[in-house]
Amino acid sequence: MKRIATTLVVLGLTAGAALAEVAPNDVAFEDGAIEQSLSGTAGNAENGRKIATTKSLGNCVSCHAAEAYADVPFHGEIGPMLDGAGSRWEEAQLRGIVANAKMIFEGTMMPAFYKTNGYIRPGNAYTGKAAEGDLPPLLSAQQVEDVVAYLMTLKDE
Repeated sequence: MKRIATTLVVLGLTAGAALAEVAPNDVAFEDGAIEQSLSGTAGNAENGRKIATTKSLGNCVSCHAAEAYADVPFHGEIGPMLDGAGSRWEEAQLRGIVANAKMIFEGTMMPAFYKTNGYIRPGNAYTGKAAEGDLPPLLSAQQVEDVVAYLMTLKDE
């Protein structure tokens, strides 16, 4: 009985550890990809679409177009089309691109959505003054996972 209880406790601790959110400064990139879920929870593609197409959230629509959100007005055209993103990239690669595209594409103008420091001259909102301390990430760990889940649905037919 003790052995079963001990095993269950160990399994419970292991499962709990797997569900822990990864802080922005603790993200492990491997060739630009992030293998581990940032939130420990699977992404929700429906929420990801909302984040990608809402200007006050992810704002992906300002730079990227996709047939999947042709109903959203005013797409940008400076980023690549997102059609087929789920076929071109693996989930870990998409997670890395959304979290910090500069880890794969040096010199890209795409913002790092899950980063809190290392910026060059960030401002303090609209005050004209430099930011003090670390900035919060643009998206939460779960929002990154949701966007990745949505991008994984954009497959070539």
